[in-house]
Amino acid sequence: MLDLRFVVENRDRVVEMLGRRGLSVDAILAAGDPWALDAERRSVLQKVEQLRHRQRLAGEEIARRGKAGQDASELKADMKGVAEEVKALDGRLQDAEARLGQLMLVLPNLPDPSVPVGPDASANQEVRRVGEPPQLGFTPKAHWDIGTRLGILDFDRAAKISGARFAVYFGAGARLERALIQFMLDLHTKERGYREVIPPYLVTAETLLGTGQLPKFEADLFKTRAGEKDLYLIPTAEVPLTALHRDEILEAADLPRRYVAFTPCFRSEAGSYGKDVRGLIRQHQFHKVELVKLTTPETSLAELDSMVADAEEVLKRLGLPYRVVVLCTGDMGFWSAKTYDIEVWLPGQALYREISSCSSCTDYQARRSSIRYRPAPKEKPRYVHTLNGSGLAVGRTLIAILENGQQADGSVVVPSALRPYMDGLERIV
Repeated sequence: MLDLRFVVENRDRVVEMLGRRGLSVDAILAAGDPWALDAERRSVLQKVEQLRHRQRLAGEEIARRGKAGQDASELKADMKGVAEEVKALDGRLQDAEARLGQLMLVLPNLPDPSVPVGPDASANQEVRRVGEPPQLGFTPKAHWDIGTRLGILDFDRAAKISGARFAVYFGAGARLERALIQFMLDLHTKERGYREVIPPYLVTAETLLGTGQLPKFEADLFKTRAGEKDLYLIPTAEVPLTALHRDEILEAADLPRRYVAFTPCFRSEAGSYGKDVRGLIRQHQFHKVELVKLTTPETSLAELDSMVADAEEVLKRLGLPYRVVVLCTGDMGFWSAKTYDIEVWLPGQALYREISSCSSCTDYQARRSSIRYRPAPKEKPRYVHTLNGSGLAVGRTLIAILENGQQADGSVVVPSALRPYMDGLERIV
C-alpha cells in the first residue's frame, strides 16, 4: 500500500499521479476520502490524548487526597464521565482507522516518473525488437490447430473433464512442456543467480492481501474451504515467493534476494469471457516459471532491467522473435510502479502476444507484507522494494514454439536448446 504520511502530506502530487493511471479525484473519493478520514482520525486522537492526560493528572490528585485523608469523591465521579468519553472516542478512532486502512488497500501504486502516460495499451511504447518473424512460405496455422492435428493438445477432452479453458497435453506435448520448465529453471538457477523454491500452491487471505490480490481482485481467484479454514489457489508464484519474508527485517548485505519457482497457476479470468476463448492463451490452469526479487530502493530499477534481460535470455536461446514494451500508466497492474512486457511473435495469429510481464512494485507490497531491511547496523529499518516477472509463462512459450516452428508438412521443429531435455528429439510429427 501507499505510505499514509506521504499521501496525506502530498495530496496534489498523489492526485496527479493517480490521475495518470486514469483515476479522477471523484473516482478516488468514491471509495472514501483518505484526507478527510485522516483529519478525523487526528482530531479524535488529539481529544483522546488530552482526556488521558487529564486522567493522569486527576489520578495523581486522587492519590494525593487519599494519602491526606481528603475527600476525592467529586473528582472520581468526574473521571468516570471522562472514562466513558474516552471509551466512546476510542471506538470512533478505531472505526476511522479501520475505514482508512480499508481505503488504503484499494488505492493502486503510484507510477514511476519514467513511465509513459496514456489511457490504455495503445500508449505503450516499444523499447526494442529481437529476431525476425519467420518466413514460412505457407499460411501459418494457430497452435490449437497444430496441436490438435499432431495429437498433443486436446481441448475437447479437457472440457469434458473440467469445462472450458482447460487443456490436456499428450505425448510430445506434455514432454515439451516439461522440457521447457526444466530448461527455464536450469537457466535461471545455474546462470542467472536465482535460488529455486517450491512454495505452497494454497495460500491464506492474509498472504494475498500482502501482494495486493485482495481485496480488489477476489473475483479472479479460486477459493477453497476445508473445515473452518479458507485457502486460495495461487494465481502466480509471485504471491508465495513475496510472502517468504513477510514480517521480517533483512540485512542489507543479503539483498537482493532472487527467487525462482515453477508452479501451476489458477485464475478464474473473471471479466475476460469472449476473449481468447480458443487455445492456451487464457486458461484457468497454466504453468509458469516466476522470478521474484527483494532489493533496496536505490537498485530497484536496475534490478528490473536485469530481470527483463533474464526473461529475454530464455527467448533468445529458443530462437523466438520478440519485442519489449514499457507499459503506460493506464495499462499497468494495480501494484506496479513500472512494467515491461515481453511479447513473442505468433505467426498463427500474426501478432505479438505477452509472454512475460516484469514489474517493480517499489515498496507497495512490502508495506502490506511488512518486509523491511536494515541499511546498516543499528539503523532504522526501511521497506524493501519487490519485483516480479515471468521467466516465462510456459504454456505461451509452447504456443510460440508450435507456431514459429511449424513446417509445411505439419510437423514442428524443436529448438536446439530444448533437444537435450527431450532425448535429442528434433521434430514433433
